[in-house]
Amino acid sequence: MSDRKQHLDTRAVHAGVYNDDTHGSITTPIYPSSTFSFPTPGEPPHFNYGRVDHPTREALQQNLASLEGGHRAWACVSGMAAIQAVLFLLKSGDHVVCGRDAYAGTLRLFLRVLRRFEIQFSLVEMENEEAVRAAVRPETKMIWIETPTNPMMRVVDIAVMTAFARERGLISVVDNTFLTPVFQRPFELGADIIIHSTTKYLNGHSDVMGGAVICRDETYADEIEYIIASVGLGQGPFDTWLVLRGVKTLGARMKAHQENAIKIAEFLSEREEIRSVNFPGLPDFPQKEVVERQQSGPGGMLSFELETEKVDPIRFVKAVRIFQLAVSLGGVESLIELPFSMSHSSMEEEEKYSAGLKPELVRLSPGIEATEDLIEDLDQALRAAAL
Repeated sequence: MSDRKQHLDTRAVHAGVYNDDTHGSITTPIYPSSTFSFPTPGEPPHFNYGRVDHPTREALQQNLASLEGGHRAWACVSGMAAIQAVLFLLKSGDHVVCGRDAYAGTLRLFLRVLRRFEIQFSLVEMENEEAVRAAVRPETKMIWIETPTNPMMRVVDIAVMTAFARERGLISVVDNTFLTPVFQRPFELGADIIIHSTTKYLNGHSDVMGGAVICRDETYADEIEYIIASVGLGQGPFDTWLVLRGVKTLGARMKAHQENAIKIAEFLSEREEIRSVNFPGLPDFPQKEVVERQQSGPGGMLSFELETEKVDPIRFVKAVRIFQLAVSLGGVESLIELPFSMSHSSMEEEEKYSAGLKPELVRLSPGIEATEDLIEDLDQALRAAAL
């Protein structure tokens, strides 16, 4: 059976490994070498310098390309490095259309850093096709799709956006960090490039920083490889090995995350202290039809607004015992945060309110603990923070 015909759970364990012909190691070795010997001048070996590539990184890259169904993948030092690598495809004067409620780190890079180099960005309601069409200019070169969005959990119709991008000759990029290839397959929906923060679900253990870029075909592959090698965005061997170790359990972990998220969303939906719950798995989710068409599951992330007349948000997040008050997401341990003052604090207040963020918005990243313990933790925290 060819690699691509195997189940994703099988490929997560086996793709990219078993390259140790010397000793037959079952796990991919860590190659810490910064440089590799040449057989003769002018004839570089396949691996010649650690910044360009190394055997441990190549194993992870083969694994990620297999999981997403892509042509080639690159492991980067962080999710932001992966985003930066893709944005280096642009030049001064180019324009990008992006969602108004994308990850705060993405927006910070776009609006605070890259605008210095005269690359322009329009932030729109990406779930609204007409708003995207209206934002496109003659100088537009890229559509940046994050779905579900962080932290509002809005869903963007990837197939519609990528079809429009092809129609206008634009590069379509999908941030697939929240759902991973377990629950969403952007290349099958027409995307050109996928990016990940492998810090999150792909690694899944909150112990490494990493990112990834995957290309659907060879169109942008050589240029991205040149950019990553030239700028020095590639991931080192130790961090690469940790991600490769973590990704082996991706399928099992994502199912556990999702199961907990579904039960927690149902619990919160019935509480009078909760104003609203943002979760694609609820029956009244506004974009349910799009979710059912492009996702094989709602995923493991959710957010909700507290009724501030009934519960104090700060007391609530400080009262939890199992959930940890921290930014980031996708680890085996459950995390809770207030995006307005934590993960998205770098945004201007007007930008936060425009994106729908409020001080009482809570984001949850349920881990893989027992569901009943997580629900009991939230229940006691709501009672402890009651007004």
